[in-house]
Amino acid sequence: MISKAAAFLLCALMCAPSFSSFAHQADKTEAAKWREDLSHLAHEMPRLHKNLFHTVTREQFDAAIKKLDERIPALARHQIIVEMMKIVAMVGDGHTSINPFFDPSTGFRYYPVKLYVFKDGIFVRSAARQYADAVGGRVIRIGKLGAEEAFRAVSEVSPRDNDMTLRERVPYFMMMPEVLHALGIIDDLERASLVVEKNGRQVTLELKPAGKIQTRGHGDNEEPFDANWTDARDGASSPTPLWLKSLRDSYWFEYIEDKRAVYVQYNQVVNKHSESIEAFFNRVFEFVRTHEVDRFILDIRLNGGGNSFLNIPIVTGLIKADKINQRGKLFTIIGRSTFSAAQNLVNELERYTRTLFVGEPTGASPNHYGDHAQVVLPNSRISVNVSTLWHQMNAREPRRFTAPHLAAEMTSAQYASNIDPAMAAVFNYDPKKELTAMLMEALTAKDIELASVRLKQFRDDPANAYANTEAQVNALGYRLMNANRLDEAIEIFKLNVEAFPRAWNVYDSLGEAYMKKGNRELAIKNYEKSLELNPQNGGAMEALHRLRAK
Repeated sequence: MISKAAAFLLCALMCAPSFSSFAHQADKTEAAKWREDLSHLAHEMPRLHKNLFHTVTREQFDAAIKKLDERIPALARHQIIVEMMKIVAMVGDGHTSINPFFDPSTGFRYYPVKLYVFKDGIFVRSAARQYADAVGGRVIRIGKLGAEEAFRAVSEVSPRDNDMTLRERVPYFMMMPEVLHALGIIDDLERASLVVEKNGRQVTLELKPAGKIQTRGHGDNEEPFDANWTDARDGASSPTPLWLKSLRDSYWFEYIEDKRAVYVQYNQVVNKHSESIEAFFNRVFEFVRTHEVDRFILDIRLNGGGNSFLNIPIVTGLIKADKINQRGKLFTIIGRSTFSAAQNLVNELERYTRTLFVGEPTGASPNHYGDHAQVVLPNSRISVNVSTLWHQMNAREPRRFTAPHLAAEMTSAQYASNIDPAMAAVFNYDPKKELTAMLMEALTAKDIELASVRLKQFRDDPANAYANTEAQVNALGYRLMNANRLDEAIEIFKLNVEAFPRAWNVYDSLGEAYMKKGNRELAIKNYEKSLELNPQNGGAMEALHRLRAK
């Protein structure tokens, strides 16, 4: 397991080569060495990875290797590395990567600006003093591309389990001159234009690469590279929020007396020298047992992983803590940096406790590849991480992330004002009926209009931004259909079609209900629509064959 990918923010220039070497194309000797490195990468990745071709096909992988091999003589050093990063990112898992911030052998540099994807756009979160005018501004343009275009272009080099992994990692790659230049976003390795919008006006800055990066922590669990950096929160009058209070500490807790709440920040699944994870959580649970506690908040939004086995005392301790292991008393804050061993903790909490997840979706998938091995390329000495194990929560698990029960995404204004929407969601939590219960009430009252209104209200509630509403409604429809309440099932499936008109599965389900009802014409119509949206839907093909044969 690796620790949090944003930790790649850190390390990078101490072994950097002279940057004059970046400008020229590879000569014959250099080209031969790079080709040897590429051949080594192409051989070792399929050998070590648990299933390298789970996302990309063997043919696509080999074609990308061949194309780069042919282009090497025409490329500069940093361009070759970025092309290798693209190939590795094609694999499609967050642990398989070439990561310049972990590996100073790349020699890549960094503009002293930290970007962040807030709910309302990509913003400059902090920067060195010379770029203070940009801090707090929304990014409009980087080099030749608009902010969103640049984000999409740079995503090609980033390893990921899902889109949340990209939200965490891509902003760091976007501030690397070698990446931007190799992707054609800038023309000059030594300068890049950055346009931000701040206080109603646009500000254009010329960025220059930093020297050595002075790190003070790890990933998002770090203070700025330099203590003198300007942060978007610098003007805030309110106290620093708990999630930013002690980022360099792997785990700590605080009692919020006026809320009768225990807040635990758990940033790494790694034992501290001073106190093991087990000893720490034993101390926490003893505090809960002997004090008045109405809420227990476990904050793992910045936890990038470590050793999953160290999570065992946390899960078992919560299972036994009847005082807090209740819906509405136990909350787990998750986010884009919740990854690897922290995702495995999320899986266990979801399965064995009554926790409510709050915040953003996780940066890893419930089922994911991990436990990387390291391949060192023979000539450049660049490291390639390759996943060697498959962590499976459930063989039928389709989700790309674990979604929060209570969505609480941060805006740039909330960050600047020291407002934590996740903690606000915890303290403002008001238990509500589940969606399926509200729909059943409307069906019992034979009021399908009310059911439609309640479904819309549920979907419009920001707290439900990541709820899998389609699946919930579909499951209700099947429960009704299995109970031979076909008319009600049809009405529920029709609501789902209305809410999700581009989802092939809702038409498939409605078609099945009509088929059971004996309405051949409408069954065919809906199965055809499902097949139009998903030509690979074998179930619809089979159903249509049977229906047409009749």
